[in-house]
Amino acid sequence: TQIVKSQVRVVDPYIVEGYRVITGWARLRKVYFRIEFSKPILGNQMTDHGTVYKDIPVLNSTSMKAVFTFDVSDGKPLLAKIALSPVSIENARQNMSVELKHWDFDQTVINADEKWNDELSKIQIEANDIQKEIFYTSLYHAFIQPNLISDVNGDYMASDFTTKNVRDSGGGAHFSTFSLWDTYRAAHPLYTLLQPQLTADFVKSMLRQYNTDGHLPVWQIWGQDNYCMIGNHAIPVIVDAINKKIKGVDTEKAYEAIKNSSIIEHTNSPFKVWEKYHYMPENIQSQSVSITLEMSFNDWCVAQLAKKLGKEDDYKRFIERSKFYRNLYNEKTHFFQSKDDKGNWIEPFNPLAYGGNGGAPFTEGNAWQYYWYVPHDIQDLIMLTGGKKAFLDKLDTFFTLDEHDEYVNNNASGFIGQYAHGNEPSHHVVYLYNYGGQPHKAQYYSNKILTELYNNSSSGYAGNDDCGEMSVWYVFSSLGFYPVNPANGIYDIGSPLFKKASINVGNGNFFSVVTDKKTDKDIYIQSVTLNGEKYNKPHITHEDILRGGVMKLKMGSKPSKWGI
Repeated sequence: TQIVKSQVRVVDPYIVEGYRVITGWARLRKVYFRIEFSKPILGNQMTDHGTVYKDIPVLNSTSMKAVFTFDVSDGKPLLAKIALSPVSIENARQNMSVELKHWDFDQTVINADEKWNDELSKIQIEANDIQKEIFYTSLYHAFIQPNLISDVNGDYMASDFTTKNVRDSGGGAHFSTFSLWDTYRAAHPLYTLLQPQLTADFVKSMLRQYNTDGHLPVWQIWGQDNYCMIGNHAIPVIVDAINKKIKGVDTEKAYEAIKNSSIIEHTNSPFKVWEKYHYMPENIQSQSVSITLEMSFNDWCVAQLAKKLGKEDDYKRFIERSKFYRNLYNEKTHFFQSKDDKGNWIEPFNPLAYGGNGGAPFTEGNAWQYYWYVPHDIQDLIMLTGGKKAFLDKLDTFFTLDEHDEYVNNNASGFIGQYAHGNEPSHHVVYLYNYGGQPHKAQYYSNKILTELYNNSSSGYAGNDDCGEMSVWYVFSSLGFYPVNPANGIYDIGSPLFKKASINVGNGNFFSVVTDKKTDKDIYIQSVTLNGEKYNKPHITHEDILRGGVMKLKMGSKPSKWGI
């Protein structure tokens, strides 16, 4: 991070204003501030690149510090109110005047607690104290981003960097910090359950970036893209929101955005190459296997919305592209493997070898972890593998193969065999046992991860939380279900952790998961009823949950034939 310019200005004895403009991971980040003190400033000391100035009214610099002196001899605390804006100091003043009009610190704390309690109480659980700590910490983490970056007047900084890049959100909220390569998998499906209005605001924010950039965000922070990850996973987020009938989304505008984001070339998305070769050649595009697999899923999402809107030609185009992953399946190695632009397999090939974020065919993972990334056509993956038995055998090997290549990098942690819970490509794999007819193994491994790879210490996660994604895996899985395909409205059932969990799904409806278990060893489902009716499916739909009701699960210490 490099500071381009910063300023601190003493407006009067009680007020300090200023800004900092930095570049780095986000190319241009502007932060304007206003600070109001409860006591008068008696003096200041400002430092510019090591040179000290005393009692000056303003300092501009690229490396500075400011220290202020106050008289606190009356024993009363010094209070400071701080307002921020990404747009201007004037907007920071407006934010202050609207959001924090008083000096009652204790009431401010109470108000914040009440707001957080309202959010966290959207799911009520009956569990032991440690489980509650982990669960509500995870839910809290899930709700601290995306971040609101529009001011109270609707102003926000657009991503086009023109002299007129301050835009008006039209009275709505504009959000940023979209870590989409991570959060499309489970965090955004959770928001559709618990935060439908915010989901609409998230989608509108993404569409505003499309208006300025010509494509949807890839990895957006402070209102601008840094393109740090692969694919364009705003697409499944938007398609999922429309399929779940989130109110306030312009469907035709959304389709325009996801289609154009799938045909207009931008960083990590060379679509001419994609449609020419029907895969990404590694000698043209690094991270080629991961990009091929992830873009195939994105194209499936485009195809689904095209079909919904009656755009038959587009549907045919994108559903065909969604099958391009098959072109990198090597029947000799039984892995997805990189090719060059001549169609030759790139050798040597080691399925244990890791890639990072460039220079290798896989992104933050290896061939084992990416083998399972066909969430839109798991039955086809089963067929490619050689049928259900071969598929299940490979899953068993995946979770038990402890060998690690010398190139394991710091993106890999939380291992169970080759399963690496510390990073997102593995997160859905546990639940694939449901598709092979062995749901008891999904129950076994989901419980193992919940109880062994999460705790309530300072190192409570197996990897980077990645804007709440690691947390949301716990939230969903502890409730007993998880979105393997995050855009089809289906949740695969695992092993619920709690005695009872009730989800407030709005409109006065609650969906409860109730377990009958005698000990912590009762991790296997014996039978299930949904609203009093026998239920044998190893999944549940979004519509089922929104209707409200009760899912009761009788648990036992040994596997059963339920859900096969």
